[in-house]
Amino acid sequence: MRCYLQGMARMITQAELRNGSAGIMDALEAGEEFIITRNGRPVGELRPIAPRRDVPISEIKALMAPFRSIRSEQVRAEIDAVFREERLDD
Repeated sequence: MRCYLQGMARMITQAELRNGSAGIMDALEAGEEFIITRNGRPVGELRPIAPRRDVPISEIKALMAPFRSIRSEQVRAEIDAVFREERLDD
């Protein structure tokens, strides 16, 4: 069960959500979070969605460039040398 700490999310009733949806949407866009209650009991959460960031392919290629020189066979050989797989049939 989740613990709702005061100050982290504003608790609002189902009626407040229904009657004040425009203001709540504005508050969501501003970063505010809400806990929705029904009959005094928390039943749901509303929180803003983090903005999506499109990353250009050129930036991804630049970030991955240092890994081009890695040879998977060499890495596997090094891992095997360190961990020396013990076989049950030996």
